[in-house]
Amino acid sequence: MVWRTIPLLIVSLLVSLFVACLPSNIGGDFRYNNHRIDLISVDELYRFLTYHEKRYPLISVHRGGASKGFPENALETFENNFRQQPIIIECDIRATKDGVLVLMHDETLDRTTTGTGQVQDVEFSALKKLKLKDIEGNVTPYRIPTLDETLQWGAGKVIFTLDVKRGVSYASVIDAIRRNKAEAYSVVITYSADQAAVVHQLAPNVMISASIQSAGDLLRLNDHSIPDNRLVAFVGTREADKELYDLLHGHGILCILGTLGNLDKQAAVRGDTVYTALIERGADILSTDRPLEAGKALQAYRIKHKITSRFIK
Repeated sequence: MVWRTIPLLIVSLLVSLFVACLPSNIGGDFRYNNHRIDLISVDELYRFLTYHEKRYPLISVHRGGASKGFPENALETFENNFRQQPIIIECDIRATKDGVLVLMHDETLDRTTTGTGQVQDVEFSALKKLKLKDIEGNVTPYRIPTLDETLQWGAGKVIFTLDVKRGVSYASVIDAIRRNKAEAYSVVITYSADQAAVVHQLAPNVMISASIQSAGDLLRLNDHSIPDNRLVAFVGTREADKELYDLLHGHGILCILGTLGNLDKQAAVRGDTVYTALIERGADILSTDRPLEAGKALQAYRIKHKITSRFIK
């Protein structure tokens, strides 16, 4: 009888060790099972990112949500944050000397990798040998991902907002989105109506994050014949006024508020209910460097208001 129970004990011990080793930068009961944003068509993306009174408020994790042991713009970091809550991932795209699109915020490799020099001056064969550093400058075992790898990883898990850095063509990013059939979960970031028009001309079905901080900004986008349901609005890093929120919501456009920087600092000092208040006053998506804290606040808001979505699984 004793010998029969030993294998069960061993299995139980191995399972416990596996669970204990799972990476996490959060604690308590915040992590929950329904964290996938599962979109199978671009029409579902349009519906999910269209404003309505019971819209599903989300966080957008700035540069993927770097933390100790987890570098910015790394697939392992994306996975760590994805396993904790439903998220949008904002990430940065640069091109190597031989034209491979990779995730990297800076023009140079020095701050976030074991390499040096300009990203655009290094071929991918050399770049992929480098290791990424975390926010404290510690070298990790993780490597620079390509955009293709990133889009393949994200299917059925997250939405990406893709920040196309200087020197990278929108056409090359659109090609990658199409090549990986990622239209249903990709949003291309633009900083002017002219840039938004370029993206829309290249790919009329791809969603665009546009900087809209006034009625005039929206009018310029309308002048380029970009449909409202192709847009999410980045309203800046300071809270927008009610008139702008009401205008954009009247067009069915969700509003991304950048809490990274000042508003994140306010929340750290005053308490994380700051995030809930921002949602209550009109923001729909919070772009943050504090995904744990902001995510907890938004989950409490969703529970309080009984907000669910069939796309969260």
